[in-house]
Amino acid sequence: MKKLIAFVDGSVYSQSVCDHAAWIASRSDSSIILLHVLGRRDVSATPTNMSGSIGLGARTAILEELAELDGQKARLAQKRARAILEDAKSSIRNDGVEDVSAVLRNDEMIETLVEYENDADLVVIGKRGEAADFDTMHLGSNLERVVRSSKRPILSVSRAFKPIKNFLVAFDGGASSMKAVSHVANSSALEGLQCHLVSASEPKVDVTQRMEGAAALLRDAGFEVTTEITPGHAEKVIGEKIERDSIDLLLMGAYGHSRIRNLIIGSTTTEMVRSCKIPVLLFR
Repeated sequence: MKKLIAFVDGSVYSQSVCDHAAWIASRSDSSIILLHVLGRRDVSATPTNMSGSIGLGARTAILEELAELDGQKARLAQKRARAILEDAKSSIRNDGVEDVSAVLRNDEMIETLVEYENDADLVVIGKRGEAADFDTMHLGSNLERVVRSSKRPILSVSRAFKPIKNFLVAFDGGASSMKAVSHVANSSALEGLQCHLVSASEPKVDVTQRMEGAAALLRDAGFEVTTEITPGHAEKVIGEKIERDSIDLLLMGAYGHSRIRNLIIGSTTTEMVRSCKIPVLLFR
């Protein structure tokens, strides 16, 4: 049986994570593992030493009070985490998926992902987390780390769920975009949906041949496929196609370059995920 991992953190994206995970699970006969990760600092009862400038006579009493406050904070964090998981579990079951479990971990997110992803087929995560700055459209601090660390496809979901009726594969002929095509060809979750295969490049012979080969693979798998090769920057070409044809889901390769190079020239992946208002399924 297929298995999905869904990260929930109590942010406004958590409901969308649950809805998307339930939609995929119901179409692919998959189970769902809900994960909520509390960082070690969130649950530590070790008091922060803030007594450096406090007189000797008062220091012991202040430290005891700080220790009690830190203990209360850790207990409240645990209660809140369990409540988030219970709400998420109930939401998914209300969507008709019964095989769902919830796990609370006191660890770091990447370590938890590495432990649980081995027998998973897909990871679902919100584009942003609790501390997201919606005004500046920053992505969540964990998203790129998760995508770069995981061996599985990562579905980065938008704030609100809507049923997926069509999807677009951003195709450049590289290994990661071929992974996306292969995933679609073997996906029961996407079965019966309209597929758009789009390349932001010059219509050269080799590009056209790779595009035709990918389209043939998808058509053999039963998909109705349209193809388009348009010169220009990927962000602009793909973004305009999504708006023009009301695309519901984008599939694309992710982070083909190192973090250092991305700092210098920017990242197409980050820009596409940031600017698109639809969920993005990423492959490395």
